[in-house]
Amino acid sequence: MSGQGGESRRVRSSDGELGLAVARAQQGDEDAFAIAYRIVQPGLLGYLRGLVGAEAEDVASDAWLEIARDLGRFRGDGAGFRGWTATIARHRALDHLRRQKVRPRASELQQDVLDLPAALSTDDQALESLGTQYALELLATLPRDQAEAVLLRVVVGLDGPAAGRVLGKRPGAVRTAAHRGLKRLARRLEAEGVTEDGPRTLGESG
Repeated sequence: MSGQGGESRRVRSSDGELGLAVARAQQGDEDAFAIAYRIVQPGLLGYLRGLVGAEAEDVASDAWLEIARDLGRFRGDGAGFRGWTATIARHRALDHLRRQKVRPRASELQQDVLDLPAALSTDDQALESLGTQYALELLATLPRDQAEAVLLRVVVGLDGPAAGRVLGKRPGAVRTAAHRGLKRLARRLEAEGVTEDGPRTLGESG
């Protein structure tokens, strides 16, 4: 079974192509913008599904309108673009939730976080057994800080510092939240008898 490390490597390998596409898109190359969209959209949509459910497509459309409008102001590489787009998408998702008068649950994570390594632990392999819809249903049972941390690290492919910038938290806090969330998911899957012969990984959409 390839765990999240394999997914992260795939994300990193595409960041070079993404950075080049963004740079060309900033010069007015529409085809390059389409390339950047195709690279980023799957992870971004998976993240939004975890935040707003069935409204993810609409929120993503709003986010991409803002991304296209403000593209000339972006400064950074491919990995930075992932974080920037995730931040914009999160703001649009929170605006959507506020319009629906649904308040996100307050973070339960204490500030005296553990000093975890930058890479996610092997518990993230629990996600290998999950189909997308089932994964999102399980993530919805987590405290919001843990669910968002898992989505940003595993689905969007951000590292700890980038995910921390999106959430306005210290990288260590994000790593801890992701670690705790994945531990909870692993325990839930073990209790339900889910094996690694299950459906595709969280974030894959066909």
